[in-house]
Amino acid sequence: MPPGAEMQLTFNTQRVNRGFKHARNAQPVPGGGSATVLGNGSFVYGGDAMPYIGFSRAQMITDRNDCRKYDLPPIDRAPDLDDTEAACNSYLSRDSDWMEFRTVVAIEPDQIAVVPGYLQREWETEGRRYFEYVMDAPMQNLVAYLSARYAVENETVDGIELSVYYHPEHDWNVEHMMETMRKSLDYFQANFSPYQYRQMRILEFPAFLGNFAQSFPNTIQWSEGLGFIAKLDDPSDIDYVFYVGAHEMAHQWWGHQVSSANVQSGTALVETLAQYSALMVMEDEYGPDMMRKFLAFELDNYLSSRGSESREELPLIRVDNQGYIHYRKGSLVMYALKDYLGEDRINKALANLIDEVAYQYDPYPRSIDLIRNLKAVAETDDEIKLIEDLFERITLWDLATEDANVTENDDDTFTVSIEVKAAKLEADGLGRETEVALDMPIDIGVFTLRPDDDAFSSEAVLHLAKHRVTGGDNTFEFTVDQRPAAVGIDPYHKLIDRKSDDNLKSL
Repeated sequence: MPPGAEMQLTFNTQRVNRGFKHARNAQPVPGGGSATVLGNGSFVYGGDAMPYIGFSRAQMITDRNDCRKYDLPPIDRAPDLDDTEAACNSYLSRDSDWMEFRTVVAIEPDQIAVVPGYLQREWETEGRRYFEYVMDAPMQNLVAYLSARYAVENETVDGIELSVYYHPEHDWNVEHMMETMRKSLDYFQANFSPYQYRQMRILEFPAFLGNFAQSFPNTIQWSEGLGFIAKLDDPSDIDYVFYVGAHEMAHQWWGHQVSSANVQSGTALVETLAQYSALMVMEDEYGPDMMRKFLAFELDNYLSSRGSESREELPLIRVDNQGYIHYRKGSLVMYALKDYLGEDRINKALANLIDEVAYQYDPYPRSIDLIRNLKAVAETDDEIKLIEDLFERITLWDLATEDANVTENDDDTFTVSIEVKAAKLEADGLGRETEVALDMPIDIGVFTLRPDDDAFSSEAVLHLAKHRVTGGDNTFEFTVDQRPAAVGIDPYHKLIDRKSDDNLKSL
């Protein structure tokens, strides 16, 4: 077909169970090998129901062992960051650009079908229930069809209809999900850009397909196993329902407004910025002193995953669909930048990015657009260097509290002396490390309770501020008005410290 030509394609698709399927990592599915079409709780991706036009890179063999087995050359997982031709393709929908969308779905009469877009009409005929959905603005080619005997919770906030479609017996966290949507919309619209739709819907699906959530245009598909049946009564646990909801809501901006190029770093603009956005909603909800728990989780996951890298670790600016980098390291990088540059400046950079590249294609946005906007709000050479360390290099820190002493003074105050050792390293893609000069401000804290204690709160903070730290041994002295119980360097894990267990020291 030449450019601009049109052709009508008619096709039939069937999802048929022909017995039990045994596959690596597959979950057991009652009654057969497909978990997509069920008596209650069907979940079908548009890509599973429709033909694929053109060549699908996703079908290529990428495993190095399989390539050797078939005498095939190894291939890159994604085109190079500087490949301007590949940058004209979308990371999210590959060979499709922004599209118009209309669909009609027919299902059992006692079920509700939901698809991205707005419901135009609904009718029944010959024992089937029909739903017609239309999106009123161009969208990425991300479509999923869900249907079930849903119960529905609705609320309209500032002209935006919020809904949760759920199995009637799974109502425990529905209000919490509604709250997450409300608070996410408040933060993202105030700091990034207006929400582009008039509705937002969370849809429960059975856990046969796995425990995950996804954000498609004005819809979030969310597994029952990840959030709807979660038990959140332990205050020491991370509120992952709130976090997952905020992350998926953020994709309406990072993915569905800023949709990245199908090159290295495609996931940074989509997933890393969604991670940051969710962290900010969580920080608004729980306070900055409670973020340590989440940052520690992300740090441990990033560091432990580096050793299982099958090819080469890449800097965040060139991340090649490597989850431990764009999710785990990405959270740490963006939170550290927020901490050093300030929330207002980071959000200004992100708002400028949206204003500059939202809905752009030919080419789609890349990580270099993000970094350009971050550097534009930097005010010092130290801040520029930090951006480069975090995005353009694989930078690690080695921070430890070696010793600490406390002396009670005559005026009932306490003098604390803290000795820390610090180093900064750069690693290559294979993990080889080289020590480099360190001279930067880093948090030093004094507390009445260790920050890793479940009972820790902001009331336990006697002193927490950035102080200039150089490579080697450093000594700091503070006077506080209560007897401290613990001290530490980078106590909240804002920097990527390769051995964080020795950051804190009890007194």
